Amino acid sequence: MRIYLIGYMACGKTTLGKELAKKLSLSFLDLDKYLEKKYFKTIPQIFEEEGESGFRLKEQACLQEVSEFEDVVIATGGGAPCFFDNVEVMNRTGICIFLDVDAEELANRLMQSKTERPLVKGKSPEELVGFIEGMLEKRRPYYEQASYQITGSNITTPEILSRIEFEHE
Repeated sequence: MRIYLIGYMACGKTTLGKELAKKLSLSFLDLDKYLEKKYFKTIPQIFEEEGESGFRLKEQACLQEVSEFEDVVIATGGGAPCFFDNVEVMNRTGICIFLDVDAEELANRLMQSKTERPLVKGKSPEELVGFIEGMLEKRRPYYEQASYQITGSNITTPEILSRIEFEHE
């Protein structure tokens, strides 16, 4: 079994992924962390040295590798499904789930996050919501190719888990 979680940053991919993996007795893998370990660099370092195109090529290579792993829940980076044939790879090799959270809730979560994200730096809540809405508009056609879509701004992890389990019984 292989489950991919896709969606915008702060939609809950890592939190849900860890709990889902535990509940299903699967391994959990964060694609961004996998990429950083493989290349011995942080994602910001890769972006700085090679630009987004260099990063996306590395991300695609890592996705190809993990698409052969078994019994795993994979949390992808927010942009991963939007490049090359990545979303097709995910749908072909596993169950792909789009966690669809609205822009206001995503902005809220990002503003409260302890993780420093360059995207958030220096943006007011209103600016951040507008930026996220623009990004979601561009990414939605890719995200919506997932096998499943779970929508809601305040869905808790247990609720998401029960819905996924219900759909797979």
